[in-house]
Amino acid sequence: MASPSQASLLLQKQLKDLCKHPVDGFSAGLVDESNLFEWSVTVIGPPDTLYEGGFFNAIMTFPQNYPNSPPTVRFTSEVWHPNVYPDGKVCISILHPPGDDPNGYELASERWTPVHTVESIVLSIISMLSSPNDESPANVEAAKEWRDRRDDFRKKVGRCVRKSQEFI
Repeated sequence: MASPSQASLLLQKQLKDLCKHPVDGFSAGLVDESNLFEWSVTVIGPPDTLYEGGFFNAIMTFPQNYPNSPPTVRFTSEVWHPNVYPDGKVCISILHPPGDDPNGYELASERWTPVHTVESIVLSIISMLSSPNDESPANVEAAKEWRDRRDDFRKKVGRCVRKSQEFI
């Protein structure tokens, strides 16, 4: 089990790496300089997707035993997506606790492993925006729209993108 100091050192290193070598598609930093366990992330809507042009803010909260357990990621910007709960919490396999899925939807290899970094998590979220998974949705209404009423889905996402641009 990782000690809080090990988690702090790892998060400090990841922050330093991202500052030295920024990654296209997002920016990340601390919410408060005194707390390495809470990060502010801005995801830029991926090109050639419905989310293109958007700037979606999120909070990434790390547990004390990181990297043994995954962080939680919650959008503070409005995001209409099958894999984002109505409260903004992101639901992707790599953010689920390690081990076997009690519901049998995911392989253990698809779930959290300690090799993931802030960069790999956010890149997975960008990929999620590009390719919604409506098989096991966090937001059932968004998944139904994605499947059955794509024009309505596009309109809602377009409103979210425009709203996200107002806060730049």
